[in-house]
Amino acid sequence: MDPLKALADAERKPYWLDSPAKPEPLTRLFGETSADLAVVGGGFSGLWTALMAKERDPSLDVVLLEGRRVGWAASGRNGGFAMATLTHGIANGLERWPEEISTLERLGVDNLDELGEAVARYGIDCGYERTGELHVATEPWQLEEMNQSLDIARELGARFDVLDAEEIRAEVNSPTYIGGHWERDGCAMLDPARLAWGLREACLSMGVRIYERTPVRTMKDTPASLDLRTPHGMVRARNVALGTGVFQPLLRRLRHLLVPVYDYALMTEPLSADQLASVGWQNRQGVGDAANQFHYYRLTEDNRILWGGYDAVYYNGGMIKPEYEQRDETFVKLAEHFSTTFPQLSGLRFTHRWGGVIDTCSRFSAFYGRSHGGRLAYAAGYTGMGVGATRFGANVMLDLLAGERTERTELRMVKEKPVPFPPEPVRSVGIQMTRWSIAQADLHQGRRNLWLRTLDRMGLGFDS
Repeated sequence: MDPLKALADAERKPYWLDSPAKPEPLTRLFGETSADLAVVGGGFSGLWTALMAKERDPSLDVVLLEGRRVGWAASGRNGGFAMATLTHGIANGLERWPEEISTLERLGVDNLDELGEAVARYGIDCGYERTGELHVATEPWQLEEMNQSLDIARELGARFDVLDAEEIRAEVNSPTYIGGHWERDGCAMLDPARLAWGLREACLSMGVRIYERTPVRTMKDTPASLDLRTPHGMVRARNVALGTGVFQPLLRRLRHLLVPVYDYALMTEPLSADQLASVGWQNRQGVGDAANQFHYYRLTEDNRILWGGYDAVYYNGGMIKPEYEQRDETFVKLAEHFSTTFPQLSGLRFTHRWGGVIDTCSRFSAFYGRSHGGRLAYAAGYTGMGVGATRFGANVMLDLLAGERTERTELRMVKEKPVPFPPEPVRSVGIQMTRWSIAQADLHQGRRNLWLRTLDRMGLGFDS
């Protein structure tokens, strides 16, 4: 496959958002209004928070404010994997909260179950498929590391099938695979943009007032309310839930805990029947390889292949810019890797190429908190696995705002914060050194150099 030829006609826009199902925009906020709860951010975090607030108490007056369009950022640009894990995988959770890992795994599976139930209950047409995920190894060291954690995962209730090279190639046919695991229950496939748009409609049906193209510029604390000022109006809210991800937060404290990392993806044209037969993939699992710089990929409903990951790019200074959403160097690299993985698909073209910004923190998984006397709650730092976990985070925020002691709020994972990132320019130097070291580990049988081992001991990290 010639990568430049394969990319020649690829549109520079997210595939999921380039859909005739995209709804018309809702009105901006003009003038002043009040609410019991104001939700800032129209991605998954904000949508789940608004919807479940109304489910808990239908009498609540809930307003959702979105600066652009619902689902336009990370929620509409990802791979469409809804994972059960709340901790960016069992290994990360076990390292940080070993005494809670059994509870965290159970809560994660329950959350994914409830997500699927909500999709069915509200009739959200988002291609939801509980297919599980194939974890594939392309190098012996990857297979060794995967097998080391297998017994613990099974003891925690996860269903993992161990597949040798022949068995895993019978699932998805690639000459690069030497073995892997099929995690049966921990992942669902879905169209993330259609999920966001479906949640928007569910919120509206429950009486949530949603204002799009209404960025919140400032927040003022008064004795009676938190006042959120927008370009053309203001919301006086009794409580606020903040679900803005990595975008400039209304709380200064969050700026030291989050960094923006850009992730990139390609989408192919639909596979013909013969092309699909050459790959197999009859069980339609999500797939992720076990390298440090890993790829994730999956089939869409019309049998396209989404191919993403590998590069997790931090731009020095931590800026968020529209031009960062396109990176030809990464697109060419991804196309080359696709050709290596599926040589039988030579000649297949890509129709879309895009990037999006991820909210990353040093512990790889979301953190939570509240401020302003308990009237504001936040959840952020999902590090690329937020399609499912944001629903859990929404429940945490609602628990915190209600002042309730629940199983969720009593978790050490919920009570603790990640280690802050250092200020610039030290931050950029450290992150780029980490990215280089991760790439070197993949070239040297997974061996982590002194820099990575030091970060491990400090509880710091950088991941996609």
